[in-house]
Amino acid sequence: MKNTRPVVVDTPLVLTGAPPILDTGVCAQILAYTGMRVTVDGGHFSVAPDDALQPEIHRELGRKVRMTCVLASAVLARAGQVWFPYPGGDAFCARLIDRHLAAMEAAGAVVSADEDGIRAVCPHGVQPFTVDVATPYGLSLGATVSALLLASCAPGRSLIVHPSVEPEVTETARFLADRGIRVRWGPRGLHVVGGHHPIEGGAFTIAGDRIEAATLMMAAAATGGALTLTGISHAELPDGLTATLADAGVLLAEVPGGISAVPHGVLRAVDASTGPHPGLPTDTAPQLAATLTQAHGTSRITERIYPRRDTHVQGLAQFGAEISSNGPVVSVHGATRLRAADVAGEDIRAAQLCWLPPWPPRGLLRSGACTTSGAATAIC
Repeated sequence: MKNTRPVVVDTPLVLTGAPPILDTGVCAQILAYTGMRVTVDGGHFSVAPDDALQPEIHRELGRKVRMTCVLASAVLARAGQVWFPYPGGDAFCARLIDRHLAAMEAAGAVVSADEDGIRAVCPHGVQPFTVDVATPYGLSLGATVSALLLASCAPGRSLIVHPSVEPEVTETARFLADRGIRVRWGPRGLHVVGGHHPIEGGAFTIAGDRIEAATLMMAAAATGGALTLTGISHAELPDGLTATLADAGVLLAEVPGGISAVPHGVLRAVDASTGPHPGLPTDTAPQLAATLTQAHGTSRITERIYPRRDTHVQGLAQFGAEISSNGPVVSVHGATRLRAADVAGEDIRAAQLCWLPPWPPRGLLRSGACTTSGAATAIC
């Protein structure tokens, strides 16, 4: 999501702090396919737009990531038309895209779909609109960003009803506001006055990733280690995450340029529930389950964003964890010394937890080697 913003700018842009993950490389390839000049060098993601934008998301690349609809919305905003494949990504439950399509239609697009993909065409260009991005699972982060990017190019006032307030949304709003797009949060939703051209590129620093930070802190906690992270502050972590870590016995403290996570005594069992920001992020639930295999007592993690999130349960059980799921609730009993296993991760977060057992300084395995397949490639 962090690398989708360059599509709407009219002059070269450099993003600093782009994470070195598979999604970043895939996004760069997709943007290059549309005709943009893209360079990824370390944490710098540089894009120079081209007037002759190819209004198509690469078929195979678009099927690898969740951000496909957001990229398509940005291309539609600039080119007035786009074809894109159905997105890929995590497979822990059905992932709806109807709110993305609703934003496109509200902006004046005629949307048609078949088994291969989706085409959206704005006969009269992108128009100001009102769209509700709420879903049965809650407020849609991705659809809010899609709507923001469309609204930034629509000549007039748009309104996004029930917008997500996740950091990726507020960062995108800040990015656009810095470039002259009027963005205002109000009682009815997110107001955007767009159509201001050119939208200057320049430079922008991406905020630290709270999910990456949480994953590393949980890995350290599970193995009895202390950790210092730079490039992120305590204030950037959601309250639900910091409260859960504190309940488990992990002390967080601000340090120059970052944050430290230090275990305080033995790891404790917790009752935790995921929720919208600033609650415990659903994308930390699998990693938390892995961590709690080393906590003394019975822990429960209740999923309140999606109907259930338990594709990681089988993998942890193969490692020897005492773990089970019942509807939205995952129960973990610890502390358990785990065993080596060959496992598959059905989504990125499930794959991430699968490399926690052999993690230093105190690996959780009795002995042996582990192999993780499936979505694990997304974290390499």
